Amino acid sequence: MQPLDIDRDYLRDCLLKLLQLPSPTGMTDKVVQFVCEKLSELEIDYEVTRRGAIRANLPGKIHSPDRAIAAHLDTLGAMVKNLKSNGRLEVASVGTWPARSAEGARVTLYADHGRQYRGTLMPLKASGHVFGKQVDNQEASWENLELRLDERAHSRDDLQELGVHVGDTLAIDPQIEFLDNGFLVSRFLDDKAGVAAVLAAAHAVARAGLTLPMDCHLLFTISEETGAGASHILHGDIAELLAVDNGTIAPGQNTSEYGVTISMQDSSGPFDWYLTRRLLGICQQYDIEHSRDVFKYYRSDAAAAIEAGNDIRTALICFALDGSHGYERTHESSLIEVARLLSLYMQSGPLFERDDRPIGPLADFPEDQADWNETDFSAD
Repeated sequence: MQPLDIDRDYLRDCLLKLLQLPSPTGMTDKVVQFVCEKLSELEIDYEVTRRGAIRANLPGKIHSPDRAIAAHLDTLGAMVKNLKSNGRLEVASVGTWPARSAEGARVTLYADHGRQYRGTLMPLKASGHVFGKQVDNQEASWENLELRLDERAHSRDDLQELGVHVGDTLAIDPQIEFLDNGFLVSRFLDDKAGVAAVLAAAHAVARAGLTLPMDCHLLFTISEETGAGASHILHGDIAELLAVDNGTIAPGQNTSEYGVTISMQDSSGPFDWYLTRRLLGICQQYDIEHSRDVFKYYRSDAAAAIEAGNDIRTALICFALDGSHGYERTHESSLIEVARLLSLYMQSGPLFERDDRPIGPLADFPEDQADWNETDFSAD
């Protein structure tokens, strides 16, 4: 296994362009096109499903079993729920995110036939000059939010004249700010920072001209925020699935702010013992800054894959994220460490020979996982 340099400028450029493309769940075609262009530049073959999920193929010396690395392209968003008599719009969230984080957000409404309108998500009691202390006492909820369009719309008829309908999609402005000290601030770093790290790792592998020990598929999913995740793009030869997503920085958590975090468990249960410990072993052997964490209110592409009935080994590695599902912040050092780990993991061999079959005899099944201590990650 060969440690590879991660191109910082390539990673930052990919992330910036990803963030500039709106992609709430259900409206991901533009970002799918962008990622396909990046894969073509790297001369990596890929396929696209009916709805737009991407499966890129990095060929290895053996073609079964395969491994996969997944990150999601879709983000949180919102949708028009009702046209109100005062010319405002009732909205519903797309994905699970707090109304408190949505208050004051600038948005674009996508109506039929290419029409777009700008607006702001406002609390119902927005003006302190009118409502006084009630502004602070009003519960933060989606029922207490409305969309104020920047149009002459003061009635339901005005909205209908504009061509606004129930079900129109809202994309939230990311408010991107990249600082020279490495901090990256924006909405929707979840999971576009993860996508950028995957592309940066693939860029490093392609630039080095390496032949991987086993086929590795890069999966870019389009409905993780609403629960489907990687369930719709896996195939039977995949034995290992590594999801890349955010690790939450908060009191009581153990996420590494400038390194990679290995999740031991999320709300769906523990991750695979062996795959998780291989990742920890790679971090230890190659001096990748890392920590372990457990996430209580969290699920990822890996959970969706298991729940869909796939008998595969899963793990989750995370970049640091402060303020998840709000105005988020990470650091480029964390993304680089994630990309370093990914580039090394791609070069490691299969965990077990038996994993080329979905089911087999007891004889080659590990005897005692508590005593398992892998020190050689190669394919030999």
